Amino acid sequence: MLSEVFLKRSIRRLSLKQSENLYPPAENRTAWESISDADKQQLNALIAQYAYLPYPMRKATDFMAFTRSGSRQADEAPYFLRRRKLCAAVLNCCLHPDAPLDDVIDGVWCICEESTWVISAHNINPIPGAPAAWSYPLPRQDGYIDLFSAQTGMILTLTSHLLKKRLSAEVPQLLGKLYSSVYDRILLPMSRENDFWWTGTVRKDLNNWTPWIVSNLLVCFCLFPFIGLEQRVQFLSSACRMLDRWLRCVPADGGCDEGAGYWNMAGGALLDCLEIMEAVTGGRLTFWKEEKIINILSFPLKAEIGNGWFMNFADCDARPFISGERLQLAGEKLNEQALTALGLRTRGTLADQVNDTPHFTRLLRMLFHPAAQTETPPEREKDVWLPNLQVRLLQRGRMTLCCKGGNNGENHNHNDVGSFMLYVNGEPEIVDAGNMVYTAKTFSSERYTLWHTRSAYHNVPMIGDAEQRAGGQYKCGYIRSLPEGMRVGFAKAYGPEADAKQVSREYSLSENELFIFENIVLLKPHPVTRVFMLRHEPRLQPGAVTAGSIRLTFPPEMTAKAEEIPIDDPRMARNFPGSLWRLTVSAPEALKHSALFTAETI
Repeated sequence: MLSEVFLKRSIRRLSLKQSENLYPPAENRTAWESISDADKQQLNALIAQYAYLPYPMRKATDFMAFTRSGSRQADEAPYFLRRRKLCAAVLNCCLHPDAPLDDVIDGVWCICEESTWVISAHNINPIPGAPAAWSYPLPRQDGYIDLFSAQTGMILTLTSHLLKKRLSAEVPQLLGKLYSSVYDRILLPMSRENDFWWTGTVRKDLNNWTPWIVSNLLVCFCLFPFIGLEQRVQFLSSACRMLDRWLRCVPADGGCDEGAGYWNMAGGALLDCLEIMEAVTGGRLTFWKEEKIINILSFPLKAEIGNGWFMNFADCDARPFISGERLQLAGEKLNEQALTALGLRTRGTLADQVNDTPHFTRLLRMLFHPAAQTETPPEREKDVWLPNLQVRLLQRGRMTLCCKGGNNGENHNHNDVGSFMLYVNGEPEIVDAGNMVYTAKTFSSERYTLWHTRSAYHNVPMIGDAEQRAGGQYKCGYIRSLPEGMRVGFAKAYGPEADAKQVSREYSLSENELFIFENIVLLKPHPVTRVFMLRHEPRLQPGAVTAGSIRLTFPPEMTAKAEEIPIDDPRMARNFPGSLWRLTVSAPEALKHSALFTAETI
């Protein structure tokens, strides 16, 4: 797709002035002094937050903690703090041209002195035949590029671009060290495009790594001063090829199986790439009318429930941070007023752009792409069907239903084929617990020992003791979107121990009620336990449960039990502070289990 346009347009000349306009250097006082007073206030608060924090040590034993105890945070906490502090120091010198350069000097020095820019959890190149991570408790020295080494290259390249004049005058040796570090660790390894799995030349099952890394590499190649014009054109061509390989992995409906929160690193990163390519080619390389790209960039709008909540299947957070400025830009580029409005509602703060992994480019774009005055489109009930992703979102009156088919081999997968969520007045009632802080187990063979990834903690049945299994072969058997909901069959999501011949559900939503018609046929008799993850503490009655704003009813011969799950994980607690409740509704052993469950508003 992208490569075809690149070849058709015969891109041979780049307009580098346009890239400077994307990120105005410090000496462009007109640009920096035109920043709004509100943004200057936010910037000064961010600068002050990091001004008195020292650059932390990044210790070998912290790096080794990943293989010793499974901790990612031991290495990542100092790693990202260094980069956030450097971003704040650079912004200080851009906003206040007389500010001392010392924090910038120290930040560049200690980051360039790091043995590796790869985080401990990514200390391998995961391609067929690569050694296990546990074989490398300390950094490998093989020129590997992961998500955050690419992001580090971007931060250092922007540092040199924004402050080149002052760095050249005051510490030319340090500027040389920065250039050699970025060249040796980022630009030179990228001459070997086939070496990295995320380029799509070895592995074909690509994920958000590809657009996220490419977006940062584009900054490096387009702003690095010693890259010739022909080399830049070659990398632009390479970037189009890599993104095309990733786009082939994305369904036609543009759905992100990692969830709306990962749009930042997937569709949002694609937007970063497209914006830079349009800028450096003077508008000659644009893709805003491609249907698949339109669908990808519009996905968060389709996934929005309201009040900051998004449907959060897989590892997505229920209240994810999504870069509102990126959504705003996507809406403007696509001429989609509702998407622009969503971006304006979720713009957040400048600090938000660096509070997780430091997206320095996005902070700068937010500074120089102010909120637009636009009419708020009239609110409509949502009716979303993503046939490739097999996800349905439907709003009727006070209620919002999210339900899915899919398979258990998706990116950031949870075993949740056939699951659903229910919101009332835009607030959660029957939920997906979402994600936790990453550890070594998160992406290992032990992933499904974590409770929040198991089907036993999702809104699906357990057949006897059998849960759904992980893997792409455990999937939805059939699915159909209906005017008032969805019909799904998912016996194939269970292993042979479940003896499942048929497992089907039909979801039907009205303004005040959700009906779930369930039919299970087994080869051997088993008890069946339906699981409902509740946001509010349930009050149990015969044949009914009241929780929050809903009353859930079920056949009176079934037995209901409730288990409180205190949320002590800090990431999950940002979405669901306090506790969740796991409600189980059990039926005795039988060959056939048919039931109607009703959730009504109260």
